[in-house]
Amino acid sequence: RNMTKTIEAIFIDLGNTLRSLVKDEEHMRRARTEMVRLVGTDEDPLAFVEKLTERYKGYRKWAFENLAEAPEADLWTRWLVPDFPRERIVTLGAELTYLFRQSMGRRVVVEGGREVLEELGRRGYTLGIISNLIGTREIPEWLEQEDYARYFKSVVLSSVLGIRKPSPEIFYEAARRAGVKPEACAYVGDNLKRDVTGTRAAGFGMVVIMMPVEELAEAVITDENRPDEIIHNFRKLLDIFP
Repeated sequence: RNMTKTIEAIFIDLGNTLRSLVKDEEHMRRARTEMVRLVGTDEDPLAFVEKLTERYKGYRKWAFENLAEAPEADLWTRWLVPDFPRERIVTLGAELTYLFRQSMGRRVVVEGGREVLEELGRRGYTLGIISNLIGTREIPEWLEQEDYARYFKSVVLSSVLGIRKPSPEIFYEAARRAGVKPEACAYVGDNLKRDVTGTRAAGFGMVVIMMPVEELAEAVITDENRPDEIIHNFRKLLDIFP
């Protein structure tokens, strides 16, 4: 583990790394109902969101191919509800994206999440977030409302930057904002493909992948996607970063 001595900054992914999704039916129902009201449709809220989820696959394909994230207005007018009046939908993009994400469930910080961030900060590491996601509202609000903003010097979201992992550009930008050279940065993610390849392409000094034991059992690890460390629990970061 001598390589960790040169690490100054640790960047963390959000989905399935720092936060996990909880299927809270009441929370999801409220979001679906509000989406239908905003769009102005009399469709069944559940059926409406199922239709959006299906259309979202087309958007995802575009996003993966272009390593890009579309502005929210484009996401809704071009992919998700092209059949509704554009001029009205354009103004609702940010709100609709927020609700669409809420309709999937409630996101909670993983067990021990805050304590680990607190301790890594105390150990002198600069902390940041690099995450692929749609929506510009959810993360800034969560960081403020739940008092997580103070842990992170650099927060780079594909929805704001317009560039997705595994493009090295999103990693470069995060390191630049943190004021740390890429080789002195580590990244903690959950996806062997985009998180490892993107981190390597950007010249980060280290990559840690957090995945459940059963997922790891089915994963195919090659020279291209091999992380430096694999953990199953967020608290294990304290063993890796002294």
